[in-house]
Amino acid sequence: MISNANIRGAMRLSIALLYLAAGMVHLRSPAPFVAITPDWVPYKDNVIFFTGCCEIAGALGLLIPPFRKIAGMALALYAVCVFPANIKHALDHIVLPGVPDTWWYHAPRFMAQPLLIWATLYCVGLIDWPFRARLARQD
Repeated sequence: MISNANIRGAMRLSIALLYLAAGMVHLRSPAPFVAITPDWVPYKDNVIFFTGCCEIAGALGLLIPPFRKIAGMALALYAVCVFPANIKHALDHIVLPGVPDTWWYHAPRFMAQPLLIWATLYCVGLIDWPFRARLARQD
């Protein structure tokens, strides 16, 4: 049987790799992210650079036990904070190379955001499965 600790570990590694890749893309190719950043955000180029650095730092933090929980909280909050960019991308029909401007893309992305937030908090042991009694920590 797969243990709770193994599930959390696999999820933690997957999420760390996801955020590491996203952070690197933010730093390497910021233009698409600047394009979908809401107009009320000042200094968009600097914000995108900062968010890329935060994604990389958060990814590394997930892999280092003393920083794991704070990194999980920070990345979950980050996922909430970038949601307005996803909304602008969809509602303003911003065309980005390689990204379809269709609700077949945007709707699943919107639905995945809460799942990513939950998974990030779950993989660091801050929350558990919905409606289940808290399992004994195995981490």
